[in-house]
Amino acid sequence: MKKQLVFIMTDTQRFDMCSCYGKNKGLKTPNIDALAASGVRYERAYTTQPVCGPARSGLFTGTYPAWNGSWANGMALGDNVKTIGQRLRDNGYHCAYIGKWHLDGTDYFGNGFCPDGWDEEYWYDMRRYLEEMSEDERIMSRAAKSMTLTTIPEEFTYGHKVMKRALDFMERYKDEDYLLVVSFDEPHAPFLCPPPFDTMYKDFEFPKDPAVYDTLGGKPGYQKVWAAQKGPQMDRDAVRIREQFYFGCNAYVDTLIGRVAEAAPENAMLMYTSDHGDLLQSHCLFAKGPACYDAVARIPFIIRNPQGIKGGVYDRGPVSHISICPTIMEYFGLPIPKVLQGESILNTTLDANASAPQYAFYEFTRFEQDHDFYGGFQPMRVCTDERYKLAINLMSEDEFYDLEQDPYECCNLIHDPAYAKERDRLHDALIERMYVHRDPFRGWYWVNRPWRTGVPEPSWFDRGWTRQRENEEYEPRQLDFVNGIEMVHAQRFKVNNGNFTYGSLQEMIDFLRDYDRK
Repeated sequence: MKKQLVFIMTDTQRFDMCSCYGKNKGLKTPNIDALAASGVRYERAYTTQPVCGPARSGLFTGTYPAWNGSWANGMALGDNVKTIGQRLRDNGYHCAYIGKWHLDGTDYFGNGFCPDGWDEEYWYDMRRYLEEMSEDERIMSRAAKSMTLTTIPEEFTYGHKVMKRALDFMERYKDEDYLLVVSFDEPHAPFLCPPPFDTMYKDFEFPKDPAVYDTLGGKPGYQKVWAAQKGPQMDRDAVRIREQFYFGCNAYVDTLIGRVAEAAPENAMLMYTSDHGDLLQSHCLFAKGPACYDAVARIPFIIRNPQGIKGGVYDRGPVSHISICPTIMEYFGLPIPKVLQGESILNTTLDANASAPQYAFYEFTRFEQDHDFYGGFQPMRVCTDERYKLAINLMSEDEFYDLEQDPYECCNLIHDPAYAKERDRLHDALIERMYVHRDPFRGWYWVNRPWRTGVPEPSWFDRGWTRQRENEEYEPRQLDFVNGIEMVHAQRFKVNNGNFTYGSLQEMIDFLRDYDRK
């Protein structure tokens, strides 16, 4: 049987902007709803970092942004980091990527060059789109004001052009195995959409949930600085969430998704998600950035497995974008490389009671590498399970939420002794994850938080371990720093040679030869 997988994604689409999630929010996405009815909808799914480029790095490499090098917009993946396209291509599968990429380390639009692993003929990043236009057309395509000054033809939009190329690819290669990524920029700004979507939400007001009424009492100081950019925020009754063209683009991209899903082969697997959400005045905040809140970090996520559940909802716990690459590898019948930092969740498409990883992790380091207009360096690491969420904000106060009692994350319980046991459990899991996955920002400062007792005193040597990469599909096995011989255990305690006395040179050689094998 053919192995075909169509991966569809949007940009800046909150989970509750899809009507199968936000049933009472008033936005309609019938095609995404239909996709959910044909597969499994994941109730709580999280990005790896709530900003465009880093989120995509987690999606398409199976590694966390801090590890793979793309931990801010404008930062390219590390040269030895492999995408899912490279991995599948090297195992004989045809891979095409059509749409926004944002991983080459240049500007928002990309550099126009097809990266290794993907079909050059179908490559269509946003630079290639803009290069088809005159300068006047480029300006019009990037100005939100265009929506009030003219009518945008559907054929002009990036989404339409991406969709048409996707349909062409699926028809042309209908008898072959492949991975096709269809990456829409919509509903991201500048919110260009054709009729009737341009007026569909003209008088619409997005309902305010309790998160909008959170005035940041007891919350981290950096969030108050962030909120202050919009001026005084205390009168939450006066807030009106009116985003006519954003919501119009949300409806428009839903129709594009419908066209792609309808044209996809019946026996193909479909995956759909977005890179991150939008705060939309939740917690007095706007846009995206270093916040642990569901409004920005929780994303829609649906898998249609042709052999799997139809109309299922997976709600046993959170899942993460970090699981997408290993899930794709398993679907194509390939071994999951050790270097990938997530686990496959293919089993959850077959059994709604299947187990998934206990915790989901996500992070933030900075928004933009090339300039400082937004936020600056704001390192954050987050751990969540089926009920609780812990956020360590390295340069500010930390957060802890009971999502069962407080689903809108309004009450910060970080210092509440009644929650100390659960808080510390998530903290331990988070710290362990940072070490096992070689987070380059790891260190004692994440451990020794003001609210945490019973942890080791700060140490310059920290845990004293060495942790080497296992990227052995593409690299020779790394050599041990101590003896120059191929490592046996990638994670091991690093020997301090000064602590040992040897009677002879051979005794030293024998010891160092064997120390990592014990």
